[in-house]
Amino acid sequence: MKVKRAMSKNVVSVSVPGNREKALTLMRQENRSVLPVIKEGTNKLVGLLARSDLIGNPDEDQIAMLMSRDLVTVSPDDDIEEAARRMIDNQVRRVPVVNDDEELVGIITSFDLVSQALANLDISSPVEDYMITTVPTTWTGTPLNVAFETMNQFGLKSVLALNDQAKLAGILTETDFIAESEIKSHRSEHSSTVGTEGDKWSWDSTSVLYIEKNLLIFADKLVKDVAVDKVETANTKTKVTDCAKKMKSLHIEQIPVTGVDGELVGLVRASDLIKALI
Repeated sequence: MKVKRAMSKNVVSVSVPGNREKALTLMRQENRSVLPVIKEGTNKLVGLLARSDLIGNPDEDQIAMLMSRDLVTVSPDDDIEEAARRMIDNQVRRVPVVNDDEELVGIITSFDLVSQALANLDISSPVEDYMITTVPTTWTGTPLNVAFETMNQFGLKSVLALNDQAKLAGILTETDFIAESEIKSHRSEHSSTVGTEGDKWSWDSTSVLYIEKNLLIFADKLVKDVAVDKVETANTKTKVTDCAKKMKSLHIEQIPVTGVDGELVGLVRASDLIKALI
């Protein structure tokens, strides 16, 4: 299968010059976590802007300074296996599709590969061969800001919520956190006193430095107030194809994996499953 058959052609993009508010508003309206960036007045691809870029750099306002310029792309005529290989090699979940003139013509994601290819193949290997076992978890009574930091420490896009019995009770994604947060400006004051040692006639002077910084502020809520509580799971022996079909039908990119006794043992993501293609 060629990339052009699996890619999304109606691409939501943002242009430069532009600012943070424009990009964040578009992400929320279109429910996107990453936006291709094109040069204003053209369709020339110049970068990619992810939610994590906005979160990690709250003081920067210009898209040109926030976006990634290290682009991994594919051609519409490349095989989907090549797209999967580039995603895996570069640890990304999506790659823009460009023509010979480096113009944006589409985007293909790991979910596209799962739903358009893996779900239609017969791959009987179990998901335990592809799942990750180091997964961030948090208690359902944890404040959102603490849960967000837990997720960040793992470098993942989701955190699993456990109840008082340490059983899986929900899932929170980066999208959920963004919906419950806003950027606020915070001003702090730093002062220091300067004088001449040993001079009784000298005057002490105080210098004051004001620092203004943008911070990501979360709503005063707990994980249980926001987490999706109806969590679909797979078990370690679920076939890759069956897992891909479940992702496709539910339109989700990650599924917690349980063991024979129902205990949480891992997480399988679309970006993990596409390894079965190559």
